[in-house]
Amino acid sequence: METIFIGSGVFILWACWTDIRARKIPNLLNLIFALTGIIYHTVDAGWEGAWFASKGMLLGFGIMLLLYIMRAVGAGDVKLFAGIGAWFGLAMTAQVMMYSILFAGLIGIVIMIWRRETIVRMRTVLWRITGALLWKQPIRPNQAEHQQYLTFPFMTAVLPGVIFCYLYV
Repeated sequence: METIFIGSGVFILWACWTDIRARKIPNLLNLIFALTGIIYHTVDAGWEGAWFASKGMLLGFGIMLLLYIMRAVGAGDVKLFAGIGAWFGLAMTAQVMMYSILFAGLIGIVIMIWRRETIVRMRTVLWRITGALLWKQPIRPNQAEHQQYLTFPFMTAVLPGVIFCYLYV
């Protein structure tokens, strides 16, 4: 297990650095990350290892693709989670994803408090939920509101998610 965290840790730290620096995770990095995960597990456990890595890769890519379609993450994050899945397999990829999303929510709340926008955003969310439940209105932001979305490099949440998963799972 230590080898998996060391091997994947190199890629995750590199992706974090590039995401913070340029708000982009290079495709080549993601491709190498996923391929090395599949190769590692194939060499370690044969076809069973290849299947383990492939299932994790599909889970990481699939769920993050849904989040990408909802504009919650970027395309680089989707491909990065394919690599995380290839290294960690199904169960741990799901846990890393859950912890990363929780850390992203915490980071978002801290940023909103720092910018003093918490009350305004919470009121907007409450009105949208109320409208959706009572009047069956769809929850769709207009283009002007989309420009005001709170964004930050998702790797700032993924890195603590991986570390938390390593230390406590």
